[in-house]
Amino acid sequence: MITGSIVALVTPMHPDSLEVDWPALKRLVDWHIEQGSDSLVAVGTTGESATLDVGEHAEVIRVVVEQAAGRIPIIAGTGANSTREAIVLTQSAADAGADACLLVTPYYNKPTQEGLYLHYKAVAEAVAIDQILYNVPGRTACDMLPETVLRLSAIDNIVGIKEATGDMQRARQLIAERPAGFAIYSGDDATARELMLMGGNGDISVTANVAPKLMSQMCAAALAGDAATAGELDSKLAPLHRDLFVEANPIPVKWAVAELGLISNSLRLPMTPLSAAHHQLVRSAMRSAELV
Repeated sequence: MITGSIVALVTPMHPDSLEVDWPALKRLVDWHIEQGSDSLVAVGTTGESATLDVGEHAEVIRVVVEQAAGRIPIIAGTGANSTREAIVLTQSAADAGADACLLVTPYYNKPTQEGLYLHYKAVAEAVAIDQILYNVPGRTACDMLPETVLRLSAIDNIVGIKEATGDMQRARQLIAERPAGFAIYSGDDATARELMLMGGNGDISVTANVAPKLMSQMCAAALAGDAATAGELDSKLAPLHRDLFVEANPIPVKWAVAELGLISNSLRLPMTPLSAAHHQLVRSAMRSAELV
């Protein structure tokens, strides 16, 4: 089971062409491993999956897997609102050597719970790689209910869920009723510590892009049941958990990673760079985490 601080990795882009900046991507992988991150998610929401074409999507995953070279596990974002496309992306990630795939609920379509079950079942049966469900109704207009998650958890290669609602009652239910070996990951940095202390397995994190060492330490403390240490560390991270969402993700986090000198602050339309009015706010949150 993959546990701990799992970085929802940004995808660096050149400022002029907005093509993927491959050297910067490789440097980010190395930096996160050096900083103690436990795993990386390539081409999730934070990686601008919505604006990469299928070829780019597959190549980012391949490059991240290759650069990591087995030092930490790599999770590939391969969700789509077309089941056929999700199967193609998931197979591509498996072929590239990814350790697992993360599949967001089909956005825009608004499927029924039965439709969700059959979608994920079809992908799991088509591709043998370990698969992690991803529920983020605030972005997808689609909420996968705990009953559906638990039903899917009976499928051998569906091994966990990234639950991004921030609903601790729901998280508690999933943790209590899940089968052995089924992982519950937070997808909400602000409540991740609480979820891990109640028995969750890690945090698929936006904040970890900016503060990987501190996030890794906080997750390790929470997973060990050390509430005092986890709380102390998380208090430094709390302003980042809040202010990295002052505009839609990944707008603020890309600005913050660029402030660290690691990438260019470049996003593809319809995403735009962080408004100048928010620069000081995010910079102040970075100071709280002792990053600047």
